[in-house]
Amino acid sequence: MDDHYDIVVIGSGFGSLFFIKQHLQNKPNAKIAVVEWGENRDRNWQISNKRNSDFSPEQTHAQDKNHKPWNYTIGLGGGTNCWFGQTPRFIPADFEMKSRFNISDDWPFSYDDLEPYYMAAENIMSISGSDKMGRVSPRSGSFPLPPHRVSAIDEIMMAAQPNLHFPIATARSPLALQNRNQCCATAQCNLCPVNAKFTAYNGLTDILTHPNITYIMNAQAREIIHHNGIATGVMYLTVSDEERSIYGDLVVLGANGIQSPAILIRSGINHEQTGVGICEQLGYEFEIFLDGVDNFGGSTITTGLNYSLYDSHPNRENAGAALFYFENRVKHGLRLEQGRWRQVLPLLVAIEDLPQSSNRVTLNAQGQAYVSHASVSSYARAGLEHVNDNLSKILAPLPVERIVTLRERPTESHIQCSLRAGHDAKNFVVDGNSLHHKMSNLVVVGSSTFTTCPPANPSLTVAATALRAADKLV
Repeated sequence: MDDHYDIVVIGSGFGSLFFIKQHLQNKPNAKIAVVEWGENRDRNWQISNKRNSDFSPEQTHAQDKNHKPWNYTIGLGGGTNCWFGQTPRFIPADFEMKSRFNISDDWPFSYDDLEPYYMAAENIMSISGSDKMGRVSPRSGSFPLPPHRVSAIDEIMMAAQPNLHFPIATARSPLALQNRNQCCATAQCNLCPVNAKFTAYNGLTDILTHPNITYIMNAQAREIIHHNGIATGVMYLTVSDEERSIYGDLVVLGANGIQSPAILIRSGINHEQTGVGICEQLGYEFEIFLDGVDNFGGSTITTGLNYSLYDSHPNRENAGAALFYFENRVKHGLRLEQGRWRQVLPLLVAIEDLPQSSNRVTLNAQGQAYVSHASVSSYARAGLEHVNDNLSKILAPLPVERIVTLRERPTESHIQCSLRAGHDAKNFVVDGNSLHHKMSNLVVVGSSTFTTCPPANPSLTVAATALRAADKLV
C-alpha cells in the first residue's frame, strides 16, 4: 500500500504542477506521487552550472533527417526553469478556428470558459501587464502587477495604435516581491541572474515541499499501467535501469509534447491520432533601422506586443495570424553611426502553424521517442507572406529608415498539438476536460493537448488549462 496513491503524475512542468496545485485546493488530503525523469536542480545549481538541466533534449529523443531543434527541460519544474516568461493570453478567435474561419478545428471549450483560469494562473505567477490588453483578450480583473516600462518606440506605436499595441504581459517582475526580485533587463532570461522570473522554485514552493507529495526523481516513466481500459499506475526506470511500478486511482500525464505521446505508444494505449500534428509557431526575425528614435530604454527583454495581424487579421482563413514582439535587447548589434547606435529595433514575429498529419511522434527501434517533422504548413508560409506585405504599413507610425529581413528561426521552443483535444473521440486524443478519450482515469495536461497552434506563447495557457482540468475532474 506504500506504493498506492490517489494520483500518480508523470512530469513536473507547468501542466503537472498547476494541476496538482488546483487539485490540492479541491482535495487537500490527496496523496500524490510525481515521477520525474530529471534531477532537482535549483536556481543556485542552474546559475553555477550555466544550464537548466543535466539533460539536453537531443539525449532524450531521436528525429528524422530534418533535425529541427525541439527544446525542453527535463528536471524538477520542467519548463518553468527554462522559459523567458512571456505570458500573453490567446485571443477568443483562437478557440474557434473552424467556426470563424473554416480552418482546422475548434477547441472543445471557449475563451470565456478558460478566462477565470487565465486570471487564476496570472495571480499565481504574479504576471505584469497592462489592463488595456483586455481590448484583444477580454479580462474579468486586473493584472496582479503593473506593466514594465516600455521603450520610446512602443510609446509611439501605442499612441498611433491604441487597440493593437500594448506593453507585454510577462512573468518577469517589474517590482521587488517577497519571493522575487526586480527584472534587471539584461536579457539573460533563460537563466535569470536576479531571480525575477517566475519558476517553480520561487512561485510553487508550497507544491515542491508539500507533505502529501512524494517526488520520485531520476525516474523515467516508460509506460502507463492499465487494465480493462482503466489506467492504474506507472512503470518507470531508475538510473540503474531497474523497472519499478507505482499505482494510483488517477494517472496524470504531464510530460512534454514529445515524451507524452511516446509514453502512450509504449503503453499500448492506442489512438490513431497519438503523436500526430506536432508543431510550433513559425518564427521570423527582422531588424528595423530608425531615423531619430532611440531604442533599448525599456525595463525588460521584450517591451511591446503588436496585434495588427493577429486580432484584426483580415485574411485568417487563408494565412496564419502573426504576433509582433518589440525587443529591448541588443540582439543583432548596435548601429555604427556616431550618435545613432540605439536607433534600431530587433523585431520578432511569431506566426501560427497548423497541425499536419505528416508531422508526428512515433517510436524508433529502441523504443525511444522519434520525431518526424516534414515542414511547416502552407498556411504558416502564407502568414509570413502576409507579414512581409504589411510590415511597412504596420510600422508606419515610426520613422523607419529601412527594414532588413534577417532569418527564419529554427525553433520557438513551443512543442504543441501532439495529443490534441476535441469532442470527437475518433479524431482527438483527449476531451474538453483533458481526459483521454479511450482510457479511463487518465488525464493529459500540457501544450501537447492544444487543438491548434496560435501565435502567442503557450505557457500561460498550459497553466490555465491544467487548473481547469483539475476543477473539471472534481
